[in-house]
Amino acid sequence: MRFEAMDRQPLWEWGPWPSTLRRWQQEFLGEGVHPPQFSECDAKLTAGVYLWMLPRFEHRTLEEDDRTLTEQTDRGVVRRIFKSPDAMSMPHYIEYPVKTARDWEKLKERFDPDHPERFPSDWEDRCKRWWAVKPVILFQGPRSPSLFGFVRELMGPERAFYALHDEPDLVHDMMETITVLVETLLPRTLRDAPVTTVYFWEDMCYRGGSLISPAMFREFMAPRYRRMTLVARSVGIEAIFVDSDGNIEELIPLWLEAGINGMYPLEVAAGMDAVKLRREYGRDLLMTGNIDKRVLARDKAAIDRELEAKMPLAGQGGFIPHLDHSIPHDVPYENFAYYWERKKELLGINS
Repeated sequence: MRFEAMDRQPLWEWGPWPSTLRRWQQEFLGEGVHPPQFSECDAKLTAGVYLWMLPRFEHRTLEEDDRTLTEQTDRGVVRRIFKSPDAMSMPHYIEYPVKTARDWEKLKERFDPDHPERFPSDWEDRCKRWWAVKPVILFQGPRSPSLFGFVRELMGPERAFYALHDEPDLVHDMMETITVLVETLLPRTLRDAPVTTVYFWEDMCYRGGSLISPAMFREFMAPRYRRMTLVARSVGIEAIFVDSDGNIEELIPLWLEAGINGMYPLEVAAGMDAVKLRREYGRDLLMTGNIDKRVLARDKAAIDRELEAKMPLAGQGGFIPHLDHSIPHDVPYENFAYYWERKKELLGINS
């Protein structure tokens, strides 16, 4: 990511959906056997600092039939999911914990940065091990830290969109709460552990562009990103990434202005092209992902074309190629295995 000489290319990859894994086991691997390719990947560890609500909600089943399960998650979200691991469907989200400003006031205290469970019980031992071997460590939690994503996870997307327009003070307070939590926890984390990078999660774009306007981004998010990224950069963190699916092109310059210089997964189906972005932004923009997962369902020629278009960029630095999201059910194991060996060959990684 510094565009310097390296001993070898990094090897990262995105894993399969559960239904994809079951298909691979049935057609080649065998029951309970996992693909060996992922054991070859370079490790990425999360620091384990808890960046969401404490205490959590009780995770409980509310309703169940032969096909579906309705549950309350530990984030207070009520959702209905298919019970079959082969079902290819998003959950049906029924209810979110924040419906009103009063709901938020009740919930807000659960984001106290001083809660004793924020750091793992074995934190000191972890840090000693990490300093001895210096692995890649991410300051990241499940769907956190985030700003728009934080509001969306608590309100649901539709309610969050209305709130940005109708209740800006509420949204500001919610985003300020998570910003203060990160600002409080990040210095201790960076002091104790050899953290490599900070990863934000937003998922705030769709195929046509941003889900909110650039003006809203500048008002609600940009100043708070700057505060958090300044903390990270003050101790030498150079690569700060954001995860958003969809077409992120109109938000890239805004993230760069706010101190976030890395983007992933650069979803090809939404029009993202790492080669084009490198021409446009040069070394100011760091990237991972951007290998079109859909070509793995086609044939070897399609896989070759996609890899040959993207692999030269990896040799320049500032880009780690991997699939642009989880591997879907229509990908045969034979195609994935071919993709894996071909990618390593083009990266100059010996089997």
